[in-house]
Amino acid sequence: MSTLRAWARDLALGARFAFGGGRQGWTRTLLTGVGVGLGVALLLISTAVPGALTARHEREDARSLLGATEAAAPGRDTLLIARIDQTYRHLKIGGRVLRAEGPDAPVPPGLQSVPKAGEMVVSPALKQLLASLEGAGLRERLGAEITGTVADRGLTGPAELLFYLGDSTLPAIGPGEHRIQRITAFAGEPEPRGLDPVLMLLVVLAFVALLTPVAVFVAAAVRFGGERRDQRLAALRLVGADSRTVRRIAAGEALSGALTGLVLGAGFFLVGRALAESLSFQQRSVFPHDLDPSPWLALLVALAVPAAAVAVTVFALRRVVIEPLGVARTAAPRRRRVWWRLLLPLAGLGLLVPLGGQDDEHRDFNRWQVGGGVVLLLVAVTVLLPWLLERTVGRLSGGPASWQLAVRRLQVDSGGAARMVNGIAVAVAGAIALQMVFTGVEEDYERPTGQDPGRATVSVLMHMGTESRVDALAGELAAAPGVVRAVALTDVQAARAIPADGQSVRVTVGTCEALREVAELGDCAEGDAFALSGGGISPTGEPLTPAPGERLYAGNITSYGMRELPAEKPVEWTVPAGARTVRPVVDPFGALRDGLLVTPSAAPKNLGSWPGAHVFVQADESRPDALDAIRTAVFKAEPFATVTPLRKTSENSSYTTIRTGLFFGAAGLLVVIGTSLLVAQLEQLRERRRLLAALVAFGTPRRTLGLSVLWQTALPIGLGLSLAAGAGLALGSTLLWVTGRPVRVDWASVLALAGAGAGVVAAVTLLSLPPLLRLMRPDGLRTE
Repeated sequence: MSTLRAWARDLALGARFAFGGGRQGWTRTLLTGVGVGLGVALLLISTAVPGALTARHEREDARSLLGATEAAAPGRDTLLIARIDQTYRHLKIGGRVLRAEGPDAPVPPGLQSVPKAGEMVVSPALKQLLASLEGAGLRERLGAEITGTVADRGLTGPAELLFYLGDSTLPAIGPGEHRIQRITAFAGEPEPRGLDPVLMLLVVLAFVALLTPVAVFVAAAVRFGGERRDQRLAALRLVGADSRTVRRIAAGEALSGALTGLVLGAGFFLVGRALAESLSFQQRSVFPHDLDPSPWLALLVALAVPAAAVAVTVFALRRVVIEPLGVARTAAPRRRRVWWRLLLPLAGLGLLVPLGGQDDEHRDFNRWQVGGGVVLLLVAVTVLLPWLLERTVGRLSGGPASWQLAVRRLQVDSGGAARMVNGIAVAVAGAIALQMVFTGVEEDYERPTGQDPGRATVSVLMHMGTESRVDALAGELAAAPGVVRAVALTDVQAARAIPADGQSVRVTVGTCEALREVAELGDCAEGDAFALSGGGISPTGEPLTPAPGERLYAGNITSYGMRELPAEKPVEWTVPAGARTVRPVVDPFGALRDGLLVTPSAAPKNLGSWPGAHVFVQADESRPDALDAIRTAVFKAEPFATVTPLRKTSENSSYTTIRTGLFFGAAGLLVVIGTSLLVAQLEQLRERRRLLAALVAFGTPRRTLGLSVLWQTALPIGLGLSLAAGAGLALGSTLLWVTGRPVRVDWASVLALAGAGAGVVAAVTLLSLPPLLRLMRPDGLRTE
């Protein structure tokens, strides 16, 4: 018989044992399939994530105004459109206001037609929010009638909040206007989405750190039921099978469990994909149809998992002597050697260390080199833990009965205990490394703004052409619920001659109360003017800050006379003779001003659309809805005004997205970790059913057996988390060296991550206690 036919025959016989070996046979296969299936489901989701992100970006690019085809004059196919994004109770809401200038105006993706004046088309998630009690304030703000919903092809995800508002009064493009666009088609070219090398390193690290524990779990799951399998293999040797045959039969059993796991994993994936529409994290969500794994990646998973099952089983039996009367594993195993286990972390460091020492301008990371180095360092945890556990329990003796039972069990089979906690140890090591790298590069992507939220909660920037209403808007905001005060400032550009050629002077106009936000005024009354100190000297030797009584030109001092823009003639203005010099202070927005400060009656008049105006608003922090009241008042008065909350720090959007994706992955990984550990624990208890029942029958207290199970879990997980902490610190330090950042350890985060791993194990142990109590009953001595 050829080797191929022998393998086929023996694998088929192993499959018959797996599915036809009675209740114990199919129970063991089902447990193996569940463990493998959970890992396969997460692998399939991981392979589908890149496609889902690409689909989100394509739909977002299809409606983008960046790169949209624009027109200079109204026509049959032109559309006026502007962004009026909103924020409501920390929810980001995308908004567009539009007006069709002709019957062939382009329709935004997901809409059937351009909404008419007073009509509003919203996303399903926003429609649900507006219909709820929670959305009462937002209904008051938007006010328009909902006439339709945006289809899926016009949304990035099912949880996106988006509206399109029709407005017949939307003005045509004015001088220097950048908010309103006249387009004939939406973006035809996708927006470039590049990541800098450090962010790319974070992406690679996140994927490797999340997927390596899954691979470890799959490798451990195919070895469920090892002790019962060895008994059957000994029986096969008794009826004449040779050692190679029984190994192939064992591989057939493992292959059956792996194939069952593939089927269950596909089912788990389909269930998870169906639930994806109802899941949202920080307003990021995906449509179920977007979670479509790449065919070649799915094929790779389908081939790799069964192959790994066979390889792991054959590798595990390499030193097991299966004889007709028993298995040599029941005797004392050979002591594990450590020298080859140390080669893995050394090889990982050898791949990562050469990537360090480069300057930021020329820094670039080989993704495969980084991924390989991280994998080797994480896998080193799985090969070092069995050796560490064997050396530790081999020196333990004495203690209470529960402790002795646990230690003896670990001394007999330390490998099984190590396999059970290997996955969580790898996950904790990867999480610690990720935390260190995110903390190390945080300053590059979370920077201080210099803004002072204590002096102003928001800054409202006026839409061009509406600056004359800034004082009226400030009055309306001051009267809004929850507003402490609102002060308006208008900025005017002035120069000694036109065109200014860069020698312009900033003139800030406001009431005395408003001007005190930017300078130390002392006495101030309407009609006063001030010159800010520290203005410097121009290249011609003149002071940049004009002197009292000097004549200036204000308004359109740079574009006057240019053909491509409507000409608005600048006005002549004389600096008030009584202007005093005062010292500037940093305003709430974080800017230190120069130039002139004047009260409204002393300011230049008839400037047209050239001033810039904004309002600083201070809200009552004791009222949780004060900020929303401000936004509602601004939207009703000036829909195009930009409301900017003042914050002490700002975050890079790509950095935030990667961190959010990591939270998604970590949440899924924790579910797999806990479920797989529970399955492994139940399988181990099921194998020891007769032993547990016999101990109870001989008078062993149930409390002692329960504590012994707890010790059998606590000791390996304690060693595993200690090893994981060391490996995570080493990996994190190496990656920080690679990125050129100083090594800093947030010990609180390290302890929190280790505690999370211990908490998962504690929860699994508690959930396994009820089955343990049932297994201690006398009927556990029954055999077939």
